[in-house]
Amino acid sequence: MRFSAYGDEHGRYDPRLLRRLLGYLRPFVGRIALGLLLIVISTVMSLLGPYLIKIAIDSHIASGDLPGLDRVLLLTLGTYLVGGACFGAQLYLMGWIGQRVLARLRDQIFDHIQRLSLSFLDRQEAGDTMSRLVNDVDTLNQLFNMGLSSLPLDLCTLVGIVAAMLLLNVRLALLSFSVLPFMVASTIIFARRARKAYRLTRQKIGAVSADLQESISSVRVVQSFARERVNQERFDQLNRENRDANVGAAAVASSFFPTVDVLSSIGTAIIVGVGGALALRGEMTVGIIFAFLSYLTRFFMPIRDLSQLYNSLLSAMAGSERIFQLLDTPPAIEDRPGAIALPRLQGRIEFRNVSFAYLPGEPVLHDVNLRIEPGETLAIVGPTGAGKTTIASLVGRLYDVTEGAVLVDGYDVRDVQMASLRSQMGVVLQENFVFSGTVMDNIRYGRLDATDEEVIAAARLVNADSFIERLPEGYQSEVMERGANFSLGQRQLIAFARAVLADPRILILDEATSSVDTRTEQLIQRALARLLKGRTSIVIAHRLSTIRSADRIIVVDGGRIVEEGTHGELMARKGLYHDLYMRQYRAEAEEAESRGLAAGLDGTWAPRLAEC
Repeated sequence: MRFSAYGDEHGRYDPRLLRRLLGYLRPFVGRIALGLLLIVISTVMSLLGPYLIKIAIDSHIASGDLPGLDRVLLLTLGTYLVGGACFGAQLYLMGWIGQRVLARLRDQIFDHIQRLSLSFLDRQEAGDTMSRLVNDVDTLNQLFNMGLSSLPLDLCTLVGIVAAMLLLNVRLALLSFSVLPFMVASTIIFARRARKAYRLTRQKIGAVSADLQESISSVRVVQSFARERVNQERFDQLNRENRDANVGAAAVASSFFPTVDVLSSIGTAIIVGVGGALALRGEMTVGIIFAFLSYLTRFFMPIRDLSQLYNSLLSAMAGSERIFQLLDTPPAIEDRPGAIALPRLQGRIEFRNVSFAYLPGEPVLHDVNLRIEPGETLAIVGPTGAGKTTIASLVGRLYDVTEGAVLVDGYDVRDVQMASLRSQMGVVLQENFVFSGTVMDNIRYGRLDATDEEVIAAARLVNADSFIERLPEGYQSEVMERGANFSLGQRQLIAFARAVLADPRILILDEATSSVDTRTEQLIQRALARLLKGRTSIVIAHRLSTIRSADRIIVVDGGRIVEEGTHGELMARKGLYHDLYMRQYRAEAEEAESRGLAAGLDGTWAPRLAEC
């Protein structure tokens, strides 16, 4: 999947990234101003401490003035208390702002992902998308928390310390600052190496997340084919690449921070050596040396903090690049300007010269013309990959046609609001997703304002109550993740009840009974007659025996409609439908016979085949 790029291969980031991140702070300008005021007060109080102690040493300790010393110490204690209170308050305030920014960003990403078209999600690895929503957003957590608090605090501290040291003694201050050029050079070298390192770490964790997501989702297949070792080897390789990328980033950081400590020690040695010599000659007091040492120690602390902040900034830039790449991916399917809201549908569907391709140059449907009348049940059959599901997907505008038009009640689906169309459609798939929560909640998903009585009525209509009422908690029974505590047939019945509750004008059943057992299929078939009545229905069938009563059947092959008619008409023509039907019927007969249920035991298959 190709995204728009914010950086280049050399690791340089477009400044638009930082501007976009800062844009999320705009709603909190007032609170940020208050936080900055607290930072200034906290810094001033903190920097007063060494100067007050300098006064205590030079003016009171040296002269033995204990009352004066007590007053200075109390004043020093007061400044530290006020500074500490302001520091704690700004930490909380800036953290409060940072968490709300991150929550807003997560909401924005989630909302955007839900609006992205299936064509994008079909091509994008789910694990990588999850990594952008979780891991990449988490890289911004430390940036916002440290950036909002530490950056202004450290800058304010540096400015204050420089001013204080220059006021105390210009010559000693300039000597202390002699290590700064080396600090700047180290920072530039570190920055160049770190940009590339942190971008690589974000890419590698995305690959690990994508593989992990896929492996968990496919664990049944993996275990069935005994492919655990193959999967483990692939994951180990990705995990090693992620480890090496993070070790590389750590190596870059570990080579920088000791440099800061060494330069700090050199600065301290300069003050002790030069300041001590000046003190011995009577040109400087001990109190000034103490204040200089205190200020110099604090001077290098914010520099180290700024280096760590820059470290976080680089990681956050790599994460934000991936986040904004996702946010900048436009939905391929969205409401056109001036799209109208559909009134209550009658249910007429028409395909006019429709062609469609998932990928350019690889058409799936070719010049399909089809008309479905309100209340009609149309069955679509055909070999695997013939285009059956694609036809149904185009009705709800999950994809846009390549050529031609799909009309519902005479409206081109591209000219109507998608919500007004899809809210009047019900879809039941072969493997329906059930959500964590209760059975009641899962059925109510079809219509969120439905009462408990309406939910129960919908379940009874499709015979789902036959198993729900036997559950220990009934409709309040908890559904495990992906419905792991329910059989496939039970999940299908829940999906049917969900569709019934929505009371759709158009109903699409996509292989809805192909994976259920015979008993469950019988329950569903008894409910289908009531479910389909009065609704336009499209039934994509795997078991052809389930669609014999359809008003009309179309046979799709190679993306074209090759046959059309009722079950009896198509069987009489002895074309593709007849071949598919007989082939499947014989397969079912052989399966039943292998179970001891076929002609040799009850004599039922031969007469039924003769009826065909």
